[in-house]
Amino acid sequence: MKKLSHINQAGNVQMVNVTAKAKTVRKAKARGMVKMDARTLNLIKKGHITKGSVLTIAKIAGIMAAKKTGELIPLCHPLELTSLDLTLNIDDKNTQIIIESEAQTAGKTGVEMEALTAVSVAALTIYDMCKAANKNIIIENIMLLEKSGGKSGTFKRSD
Repeated sequence: MKKLSHINQAGNVQMVNVTAKAKTVRKAKARGMVKMDARTLNLIKKGHITKGSVLTIAKIAGIMAAKKTGELIPLCHPLELTSLDLTLNIDDKNTQIIIESEAQTAGKTGVEMEALTAVSVAALTIYDMCKAANKNIIIENIMLLEKSGGKSGTFKRSD
Protein backbone atom coordinates (compact mmCIF):
# COMPACT_ATOMS: atom_id res chain seq x y z
CA MET A 1 0.00 0.00 0.00
CA LYS A 2 1.27 3.44 -0.95
CA LYS A 3 2.26 5.75 1.92
CA LEU A 4 0.11 8.85 2.37
CA SER A 5 2.22 11.96 1.79
CA HIS A 6 0.11 14.12 4.12
CA ILE A 7 1.00 12.02 7.17
CA ASN A 8 4.47 12.38 8.72
CA GLN A 9 6.47 9.60 10.40
CA ALA A 10 4.88 10.41 13.78
CA GLY A 11 1.42 9.96 12.24
CA ASN A 12 0.58 13.65 12.27
CA VAL A 13 -1.03 15.59 9.44
CA GLN A 14 1.35 17.78 7.46
CA MET A 15 1.49 19.86 4.33
CA VAL A 16 3.76 18.03 1.88
CA ASN A 17 7.17 19.65 1.52
CA VAL A 18 7.72 20.45 -2.17
CA THR A 19 10.68 22.80 -1.67
CA ALA A 20 13.21 20.58 -3.47
CA LYS A 21 10.89 19.55 -6.31
CA ALA A 22 11.52 20.93 -9.79
CA LYS A 23 8.87 23.00 -11.52
CA THR A 24 7.17 21.18 -14.38
CA VAL A 25 4.17 21.88 -16.56
CA ARG A 26 1.11 20.34 -14.93
CA LYS A 27 -2.36 19.88 -16.33
CA ALA A 28 -5.58 18.41 -15.00
CA LYS A 29 -9.08 17.96 -16.38
CA ALA A 30 -12.24 17.36 -14.34
CA ARG A 31 -15.95 16.93 -15.03
CA GLY A 32 -19.25 16.97 -13.17
CA MET A 33 -22.96 17.06 -13.94
CA VAL A 34 -25.93 18.99 -12.60
CA LYS A 35 -29.20 17.15 -13.28
CA MET A 36 -32.59 18.86 -13.10
CA ASP A 37 -36.07 18.70 -14.54
CA ALA A 38 -36.74 19.96 -18.08
CA ARG A 39 -38.72 22.95 -16.80
CA THR A 40 -35.76 24.28 -14.79
CA LEU A 41 -33.35 23.65 -17.65
CA ASN A 42 -35.67 25.62 -19.94
CA LEU A 43 -35.72 28.52 -17.46
CA ILE A 44 -31.91 28.58 -17.61
CA LYS A 45 -31.87 28.43 -21.43
CA LYS A 46 -34.42 31.25 -21.73
CA GLY A 47 -32.64 33.42 -19.17
CA HIS A 48 -35.63 33.38 -16.83
CA ILE A 49 -33.81 32.55 -13.59
CA THR A 50 -34.30 35.66 -11.46
CA LYS A 51 -30.75 35.68 -10.08
CA GLY A 52 -29.25 36.23 -13.55
CA SER A 53 -27.37 34.35 -16.27
CA VAL A 54 -26.79 30.97 -14.64
CA LEU A 55 -24.07 29.65 -16.95
CA THR A 56 -22.07 32.89 -16.96
CA ILE A 57 -22.18 33.34 -13.21
CA ALA A 58 -21.38 29.65 -12.58
CA LYS A 59 -18.39 29.90 -14.90
CA ILE A 60 -17.05 32.98 -13.10
CA ALA A 61 -17.63 31.32 -9.71
CA GLY A 62 -15.74 28.19 -10.81
CA ILE A 63 -12.77 30.19 -12.06
CA MET A 64 -12.65 32.27 -8.88
CA ALA A 65 -12.85 29.15 -6.72
CA ALA A 66 -10.01 27.42 -8.60
CA LYS A 67 -7.80 30.41 -7.80
CA LYS A 68 -8.64 30.01 -4.09
CA THR A 69 -8.25 26.24 -3.80
CA GLY A 70 -5.24 26.53 -1.48
CA GLU A 71 -7.40 28.57 0.91
CA LEU A 72 -10.34 26.13 0.77
CA ILE A 73 -8.63 22.73 1.00
CA PRO A 74 -6.54 22.62 4.20
CA LEU A 75 -3.40 20.80 2.98
CA CYS A 76 -3.41 22.09 -0.61
CA HIS A 77 -0.53 24.30 -1.69
CA PRO A 78 -1.49 27.70 -3.06
CA LEU A 79 -0.69 27.60 -6.78
CA GLU A 80 -0.16 30.16 -9.47
CA LEU A 81 -2.58 28.97 -12.12
CA THR A 82 -1.41 29.80 -15.62
CA SER A 83 -4.68 28.71 -17.25
CA LEU A 84 -8.17 27.65 -16.22
CA ASP A 85 -10.71 26.80 -18.87
CA LEU A 86 -14.24 26.02 -17.69
CA THR A 87 -17.06 24.98 -20.01
CA LEU A 88 -20.72 24.46 -19.18
CA ASN A 89 -22.80 22.65 -21.78
CA ILE A 90 -26.50 21.99 -21.72
CA ASP A 91 -27.45 18.37 -22.41
CA ASP A 92 -31.17 18.54 -23.27
CA LYS A 93 -31.54 14.80 -23.75
CA ASN A 94 -30.46 14.04 -20.17
CA THR A 95 -31.75 17.33 -18.69
CA GLN A 96 -28.40 18.25 -17.24
CA ILE A 97 -25.54 20.67 -17.46
CA ILE A 98 -22.12 19.11 -18.04
CA ILE A 99 -19.28 21.09 -16.48
CA GLU A 100 -15.68 20.50 -17.56
CA SER A 101 -12.51 22.22 -16.45
CA GLU A 102 -8.89 22.18 -17.50
CA ALA A 103 -6.32 23.72 -15.18
CA GLN A 104 -2.63 24.34 -15.93
CA THR A 105 0.40 25.59 -14.08
CA ALA A 106 4.18 25.42 -14.20
CA GLY A 107 4.87 24.44 -10.64
CA LYS A 108 6.03 21.97 -8.04
CA THR A 109 2.68 20.31 -7.39
CA GLY A 110 -0.32 19.26 -9.44
CA VAL A 111 -3.52 21.11 -10.31
CA GLU A 112 -6.02 18.29 -9.84
CA MET A 113 -7.64 19.99 -6.86
CA GLU A 114 -8.00 23.27 -8.76
CA ALA A 115 -9.73 21.52 -11.66
CA LEU A 116 -12.06 19.66 -9.28
CA THR A 117 -12.77 22.79 -7.23
CA ALA A 118 -13.72 24.74 -10.36
CA VAL A 119 -16.26 22.07 -11.34
CA SER A 120 -17.61 21.71 -7.80
CA VAL A 121 -18.18 25.40 -7.19
CA ALA A 122 -19.69 25.93 -10.65
CA ALA A 123 -22.13 23.12 -9.86
CA LEU A 124 -22.96 24.56 -6.45
CA THR A 125 -23.54 27.96 -8.05
CA ILE A 126 -26.01 26.45 -10.51
CA TYR A 127 -27.85 24.86 -7.59
CA ASP A 128 -27.88 28.14 -5.64
CA MET A 129 -29.18 30.13 -8.58
CA CYS A 130 -31.92 27.61 -9.43
CA LYS A 131 -33.06 26.37 -6.02
CA ALA A 132 -36.01 28.78 -5.93
CA ALA A 133 -37.34 27.11 -9.08
CA ASN A 134 -36.42 23.55 -8.12
CA LYS A 135 -34.75 22.12 -5.02
CA ASN A 136 -34.67 18.63 -6.54
CA ILE A 137 -31.44 19.34 -8.46
CA ILE A 138 -28.72 16.68 -8.29
CA ILE A 139 -24.99 17.36 -8.43
CA GLU A 140 -23.18 14.17 -9.42
CA ASN A 141 -20.17 12.45 -10.87
CA ILE A 142 -17.55 15.06 -10.06
CA MET A 143 -14.32 13.37 -11.10
CA LEU A 144 -10.78 13.80 -12.28
CA LEU A 145 -10.60 12.86 -15.96
CA GLU A 146 -6.87 13.17 -16.46
CA LYS A 147 -3.71 14.75 -15.17
CA SER A 148 -0.17 15.09 -16.40
CA GLY A 149 3.16 16.37 -15.15
CA GLY A 150 5.16 15.72 -12.05
CA LYS A 151 6.70 12.62 -10.50
CA SER A 152 3.54 10.51 -10.61
CA GLY A 153 3.24 10.97 -14.36
CA THR A 154 0.06 10.77 -16.40
CA PHE A 155 -3.36 9.57 -15.26
CA LYS A 156 -6.30 9.09 -17.61
CA ARG A 157 -9.68 7.83 -16.39
CA SER A 158 -10.56 4.66 -18.24
CA ASP A 159 -14.28 4.37 -17.45
